[in-house]
Amino acid sequence: MPFNGLALSRLFFEASLPLLRERIPDIMTRSAAGLVGEGSECLGLDDDISRDHDWGPAFCLWVPDDLLRAELSRVEEAIASLPASFQGFPTRMARERRMGRTGPLPLKGFYRRFLGMDRAPETWREWMAVPEYHLCSCTNGDVFMDEGGEFSAVREALLKYYPDDVRRKKIAARCMIMAQAGQYNLPRSLQRGNSMAAMLAAARFAEAALSMAFLLNRRYMPFYKWAGRLAETLPVLGQQTASTVKVLARTPWDSQNLGAEASEAVEKLCDLVAAELRRQGLCDIQGNWLWQAGPLVQRGVKDPELRARNVMED
Repeated sequence: MPFNGLALSRLFFEASLPLLRERIPDIMTRSAAGLVGEGSECLGLDDDISRDHDWGPAFCLWVPDDLLRAELSRVEEAIASLPASFQGFPTRMARERRMGRTGPLPLKGFYRRFLGMDRAPETWREWMAVPEYHLCSCTNGDVFMDEGGEFSAVREALLKYYPDDVRRKKIAARCMIMAQAGQYNLPRSLQRGNSMAAMLAAARFAEAALSMAFLLNRRYMPFYKWAGRLAETLPVLGQQTASTVKVLARTPWDSQNLGAEASEAVEKLCDLVAAELRRQGLCDIQGNWLWQAGPLVQRGVKDPELRARNVMED
């Protein structure tokens, strides 16, 4: 594949821009364009298998909501004049191929779809109410053009990441799950020969560990199926976390010997996480027992109501 989907879509937009500026110049000066949202290409993770559905050169045209309602027919006519293929690939700009992910989109409506509001969250309750993968969907991909500036203003506010209190609360909860599932229940399940419980404990630990890696890097974790691959690109414990999860993924949980090796990998990762918590000034835990680390991290939450929440909840 000569291009990944994001790069291909940027080239397609650049080739389409002169025509759009000719047909709808007044709308283009108030709008933004790019490829952001759902789909592996927005994360730069698309491959040959991705081409079997909802893939190909395309872009989002985020138009102020009132303007789009008033001028939708003009916008659609301009979009319809774009080529049906580009660089040998069918485009995804026709209405029947968009799936709500590309083409003209209401600017505020785009954010409402993912955030439940048309602005960045402001209070800790608003931040906690938004699923993390939705925050990832609003901040992934690339903005090719934003002459109005409104779309990028919300995106830039989201890219500043969680407020410190929210990040600390989430890290505290991840500590508890990693300890409960990986450091405690996984080895006990193996000792009992309970392969089903061991598998579930390993899976719960893996998801919490991946989330911890993203939190430590101040990055939003994507939808679960992409979390492992994207974690490998994280500078802080990304490779180590992904490697540990791979060990868990290939472990036959009916084998106590191999299960013991997996438990050892869990403990080594918890060593690294505890050291990073100390390095980032989140807690002064001695050793790697993350059940102890969770409450210590949560003590640093300044808002009294958020600090008083159950340490295992986020």
